[in-house]
Amino acid sequence: MSEKFDVIVIGAGPAGYVAAIRAAQLGLKTACVDAFVGKDGKQALGGTCLNVGCIPSKALLDSSKQYYNLSHNLPAHGISVENAKVDLGTFIGRKDKIVKQFTGGIGQLFKANKVTAFFGKGKLLKGNDVEITGNDGSKQTISATNVILASGSVPIELPFAKFDNKFILDNAGALDINEVPKRLGVIGAGVIGLELGSVWRRLGSEVTVLEALPDFLGAADADIAKIALKEFGKLGLDIKLGAKLSKAEIKKNAVELTYEDKDGKHELTVDKLLVAVGRRAYTDGLLAGDTGVKIDERGRIVVDEHNHTGVDGVWAIGDAVRGPMLAHKGSEEGVAVAEWIAGKAGHINYDTIPWVIYTEPEIAWAGKTEKQLKEEGVPYKVGTFPFAAIGRAVAMNEAIGQVKVIAHADTDRLLGVHMVGPGVSELIAEAVVAMEFKGSAEDLARIVHAHPTLSEAVHEAALSVDKRAIHKGN
Repeated sequence: MSEKFDVIVIGAGPAGYVAAIRAAQLGLKTACVDAFVGKDGKQALGGTCLNVGCIPSKALLDSSKQYYNLSHNLPAHGISVENAKVDLGTFIGRKDKIVKQFTGGIGQLFKANKVTAFFGKGKLLKGNDVEITGNDGSKQTISATNVILASGSVPIELPFAKFDNKFILDNAGALDINEVPKRLGVIGAGVIGLELGSVWRRLGSEVTVLEALPDFLGAADADIAKIALKEFGKLGLDIKLGAKLSKAEIKKNAVELTYEDKDGKHELTVDKLLVAVGRRAYTDGLLAGDTGVKIDERGRIVVDEHNHTGVDGVWAIGDAVRGPMLAHKGSEEGVAVAEWIAGKAGHINYDTIPWVIYTEPEIAWAGKTEKQLKEEGVPYKVGTFPFAAIGRAVAMNEAIGQVKVIAHADTDRLLGVHMVGPGVSELIAEAVVAMEFKGSAEDLARIVHAHPTLSEAVHEAALSVDKRAIHKGN
């Protein structure tokens, strides 16, 4: 007879492992099934985010920033360093060490919360049984009253540019390049393309980014995207918009690309090619044919507003369902579902989920853009403030970008806050809190912000909504 649990979670990424821990905290007998294999050949909890996504990419971004600052930032402080160089083995090794620390940390959290971890690929069977197939092909079945599907996502592969992670790379391959490529091509000017393109550009690669869409960062506010595009150009990222890749051929230890834009067909040769055109829900082999769980036209698991699939006791969260593919979104869904299962009041507000791009400068936003509000016919007013007028930013030699606050024209309620500049990945939290509590621009304007800090840009932008900014003309 199969072992019985209250909750089985399939997938141990940010959605799955958080759901498992919260369910266990609520007194539910919980198991979590995951098949990710680390570099050491052992189970590595944490999914794409911890192993080959959020955490390792930020480690490389920080390391590359330190190196870049030696020649591009420190001289302004009167500090000079001669003949700086990068030991790529240590550079990559530091990233691997951080990954190991955090994936191991999840294992410790599972033990502390009495979550049973199973190593293998999980498959939902009818009746809420879960079949686990180990890497050696062995099978076992466990069952539960509730099953949470948190299978995550995988990179989208172009049919004419298949991943080999030697010349044509996905996000994982781009984290483990063993030497700085002289020429790096990036397909897609989204989060992954910009972040990893920035890493290798800072280390000396000539980076060309091909973006098929005519607009840069269409999901971001247009004013913020315009500033970011200008700054990326200064960094040396050659971003070509409206450029559609049609061919990628590996020849003589290089990748020969053919793309088209408004000016016609072009050829480009690179040493490595990162394909970062997006991700798709990963549901391959997840469901037996008779479970009743539905998949939509984009391959995502269909759920209701409570992340329930419509099949008794079966839920789904994270990248495998609708909504933004963000680690923190998946985590909060995991908490909410665990609490709903336990009969408590789970909660997640999709309207205040923050977005962050960890480039230099950073980009962050929450809520609606001007374009969205215009399309919806919502009356609004705008306030902005540049980091160039913020003393702390100038002292840091990072006086780039601005904060933009959008409020309802009649009620003053915050509708969107958008930022590009230093440390905005942290500053956006203030806006999210204010929006979650239905705050207004006046609320941000009335709060005392410490001086000198970067957060004063948020304060002044809020004041600017009603033309009351102190440190710029209104």
